[in-house]
Amino acid sequence: MFAIFLTSGLFLGWSLGANDAANVFGTAVGTRMISFRKAAIYCGIFVIFGAVISGAGAAQTLGELGAVNAIAGAFVVALAAAVTVYWLTVLGYPVSTTQAIVGAIIGWDLFAGALIDFGALEKIVLSWFISPILAALLSALLYKMIAYGIKYARIHMFSLDALIRSGLLLAGIAGAYSLGANNISNVVGIFVPISPFSDISILGWFKLNAAQQLFLLGGVSIAVGTFTYGKRVMMTVGQGITEMSPVAAFVAVLSNAIVLFLFASQGLQAFFLGHGLPAFPLVPVSSSQAIVGSVIGIGLIKGGRGIRWRMIGEISMAWMLTPIVAVLISFVSLFIVQNVFQQKTFIPVEYQITAGAELRIREAGIPTDKLAEIREKTYPTAAQFQKAVSQRMVLSAREINVVMAATKIDRIMVTIDAVKRANGSSLTSEQKRAFRAQWRKTFEHHWQLEKALAEASPEWRARPGDKEQNREVMRDLDYVYRLIRASE
Repeated sequence: MFAIFLTSGLFLGWSLGANDAANVFGTAVGTRMISFRKAAIYCGIFVIFGAVISGAGAAQTLGELGAVNAIAGAFVVALAAAVTVYWLTVLGYPVSTTQAIVGAIIGWDLFAGALIDFGALEKIVLSWFISPILAALLSALLYKMIAYGIKYARIHMFSLDALIRSGLLLAGIAGAYSLGANNISNVVGIFVPISPFSDISILGWFKLNAAQQLFLLGGVSIAVGTFTYGKRVMMTVGQGITEMSPVAAFVAVLSNAIVLFLFASQGLQAFFLGHGLPAFPLVPVSSSQAIVGSVIGIGLIKGGRGIRWRMIGEISMAWMLTPIVAVLISFVSLFIVQNVFQQKTFIPVEYQITAGAELRIREAGIPTDKLAEIREKTYPTAAQFQKAVSQRMVLSAREINVVMAATKIDRIMVTIDAVKRANGSSLTSEQKRAFRAQWRKTFEHHWQLEKALAEASPEWRARPGDKEQNREVMRDLDYVYRLIRASE
């Protein structure tokens, strides 16, 4: 069943490849410096590499926006985003896949009564404004520098042509890698929490965790979309906005690649934070907006006279319509699938201030006196519980997140089947021992299992300031949680 439902994510990947490949090689193909076939092959290969190697960063933020907890719901969300992208791709516009999947997830949140993480939404929406502006500034600066260098270097025409072709190819490869790293979360990110895959080792050389296996499948679907349907949008980006010289094409592709990488690289973020510098948030940015921003930046630095503002207006209108259309398609489709086809599109999540939850809230420094009248009362959705809490006390965004996480009911029991599966996984021997110690224990809240594992072994504990270790712990916790769910 998972394979069947995953088809909508693969369709979304195909749509992304058909549309967003233009953002990587569109200017190169539009200026006829690289053939479409060659561009599609290189784009497909390096999109897959980027997805598998560096796709985890942006996927985490997308998961915070809405944790789709039923496979049929994930199917509908991905399908709604794919239909939105495909429709605008047929019209020839470089649509934002990020906007489509964000809109579809919000549609699911509204239908399921789930809590929308406005902090995560704010980071993503801000990136929609920041990325094209940053790309425009970056491309304008690079264009001036490169044009100045060419003018005074006195490179022969044929040598310059060869250099630009090589530069376009290398910039396109970097752009394809960054596209896979940043946008793979749009394709299969919502399937990660409910994936049944276990960690696998390939020839004993390297391992692929459950998320990376999904990223690999999604990357292949993007590559297929690029090769089969990417040419039309490539020509829109390469020729429809403004006339592009080969040098301008190189700068546009390079600027797009840099912007995507800035918002996807966990290593770069760790480097900035480690040196006390502000870092870019790891969010799935719109490669369509970045490349259009790059092209506009070059057009403006050349005087702005050749920019086709009508085309820019049409593209902007498509961007504004994308999330709205995705929300509507997602919500209506979820209603039809759940009520007509009798498929469970979300698993109801209850909230209750249990004794353990109240203690955890107090340990976080949040008083619970005003919540006395709703203690032990069960609320069927996150929205209803948050409303009840907000009516009784004013909390900051951080505090409400603490309360919601502490009171979420998530009854689980560690079964012998889950323990056996964990024994064959890539968890450390100490982690496996701590997990085995929880056999037959029942937990009312998800955090209670995390606390029990942390008490049983230091290898399950988060370390203040050690972001890499903490990410590893979170991945391992997510893995054992899926093992438990699969064994139920």
